[in-house]
Amino acid sequence: MSGENKRKVGSSYEKQAAEYLKERGYQILAQNYRCRIGEIDLIARDGRYLVFIEVKYRQDAKTGIPQEAVDYRKQVVISKVAAYYCMVHHYREDTPCRFDVVAICGDEVTLIRNAFAYAGD
Repeated sequence: MSGENKRKVGSSYEKQAAEYLKERGYQILAQNYRCRIGEIDLIARDGRYLVFIEVKYRQDAKTGIPQEAVDYRKQVVISKVAAYYCMVHHYREDTPCRFDVVAICGDEVTLIRNAFAYAGD
């Protein structure tokens, strides 16, 4: 699959995840937020929390469950992008933040709230 096709497929699952989160009360603030450090799939508000969300899809579990792909290296990048987002958008340092993962395996969607802690420096 080409890079462009992967992006298109990824984008469709990110839209599915955004709809899933909206149904659960999340307010989506940004999709595919990019900066020179990296990218975050979705940024949302959930109550008082500013939430940074990674979306992972697998056709099936043969190659592992989707959330396993959010390894420590990925967590570090997401954390740094989240810190940059907060700085650029003037969020206070005491803004409660959380890192969630939406794992889509086939037709099953799983939301993992507070999937990992901040892993920046």
